[in-house]
Amino acid sequence: MNTSLPQVTRIVKVIDESPKVRTLVLDLQLEAEPGQFVMVWLPGLDERPFSLVRDSPVTLTIARVGPFSAALCALEVGDRLWVRGPLGRPFTLPPCEARRPRSQLLLVGGGYGVAPLHFLAECARASGWPVSMVIGARTEADVIFARRFQALGARVTVATEDGSLGEQGMATDSAAALLQDTAYEAIYACGPEPMLEAVVRLALRWQLPAQLSYERTMRCGFGVCGSCAREGWMVCRDGPVMHVRA
Repeated sequence: MNTSLPQVTRIVKVIDESPKVRTLVLDLQLEAEPGQFVMVWLPGLDERPFSLVRDSPVTLTIARVGPFSAALCALEVGDRLWVRGPLGRPFTLPPCEARRPRSQLLLVGGGYGVAPLHFLAECARASGWPVSMVIGARTEADVIFARRFQALGARVTVATEDGSLGEQGMATDSAAALLQDTAYEAIYACGPEPMLEAVVRLALRWQLPAQLSYERTMRCGFGVCGSCAREGWMVCRDGPVMHVRA
């Protein structure tokens, strides 16, 4: 399949996750891996990247943060949009047979950054990995996907900044507490960059490998335009997943 050309598809299901977040299920099947993304195009408006929540059918979770995402969230069942991908480097799972006794994978998501981690958690559970999922949000109204992770059999911890749901504090505070009492094989994270920087510090402290998914505004999606450059690293081509070794 030519990932440089957009495919037209239709929305078959819409799920309201929160007042600001919607999930769109599309009439489209792709062969992708967790952490990869697609470019979504609305003719006459714009084209932007979105992580995959699932590849078959293609499922996208959209937060209203600007005109383009607002336009996507306004679409309904039957409406068309164009998708190009999958693109980017994915998360990778360690071999399950090589894991230490009783060790798990730790996933940390901030805000709508939990969406691509659901795809990862599905694959991890299917491979036999126990998963701990930390969901961080500002308030209870901003928490999404908690029940979905629970349905996968993941150990779910919710952290809200105002304490309105779960533990009060940042997602990385809850992750640090879990690292104190459970053996983990690796840490995976997606969310705001300050959160990712805090996850790196945790990984280095506990001498664990970490994989971090970064978000950037993109134009081409394959490393030509340079709009997503991060310290000489092209998020679309070299990422969006960055590996950190302890």
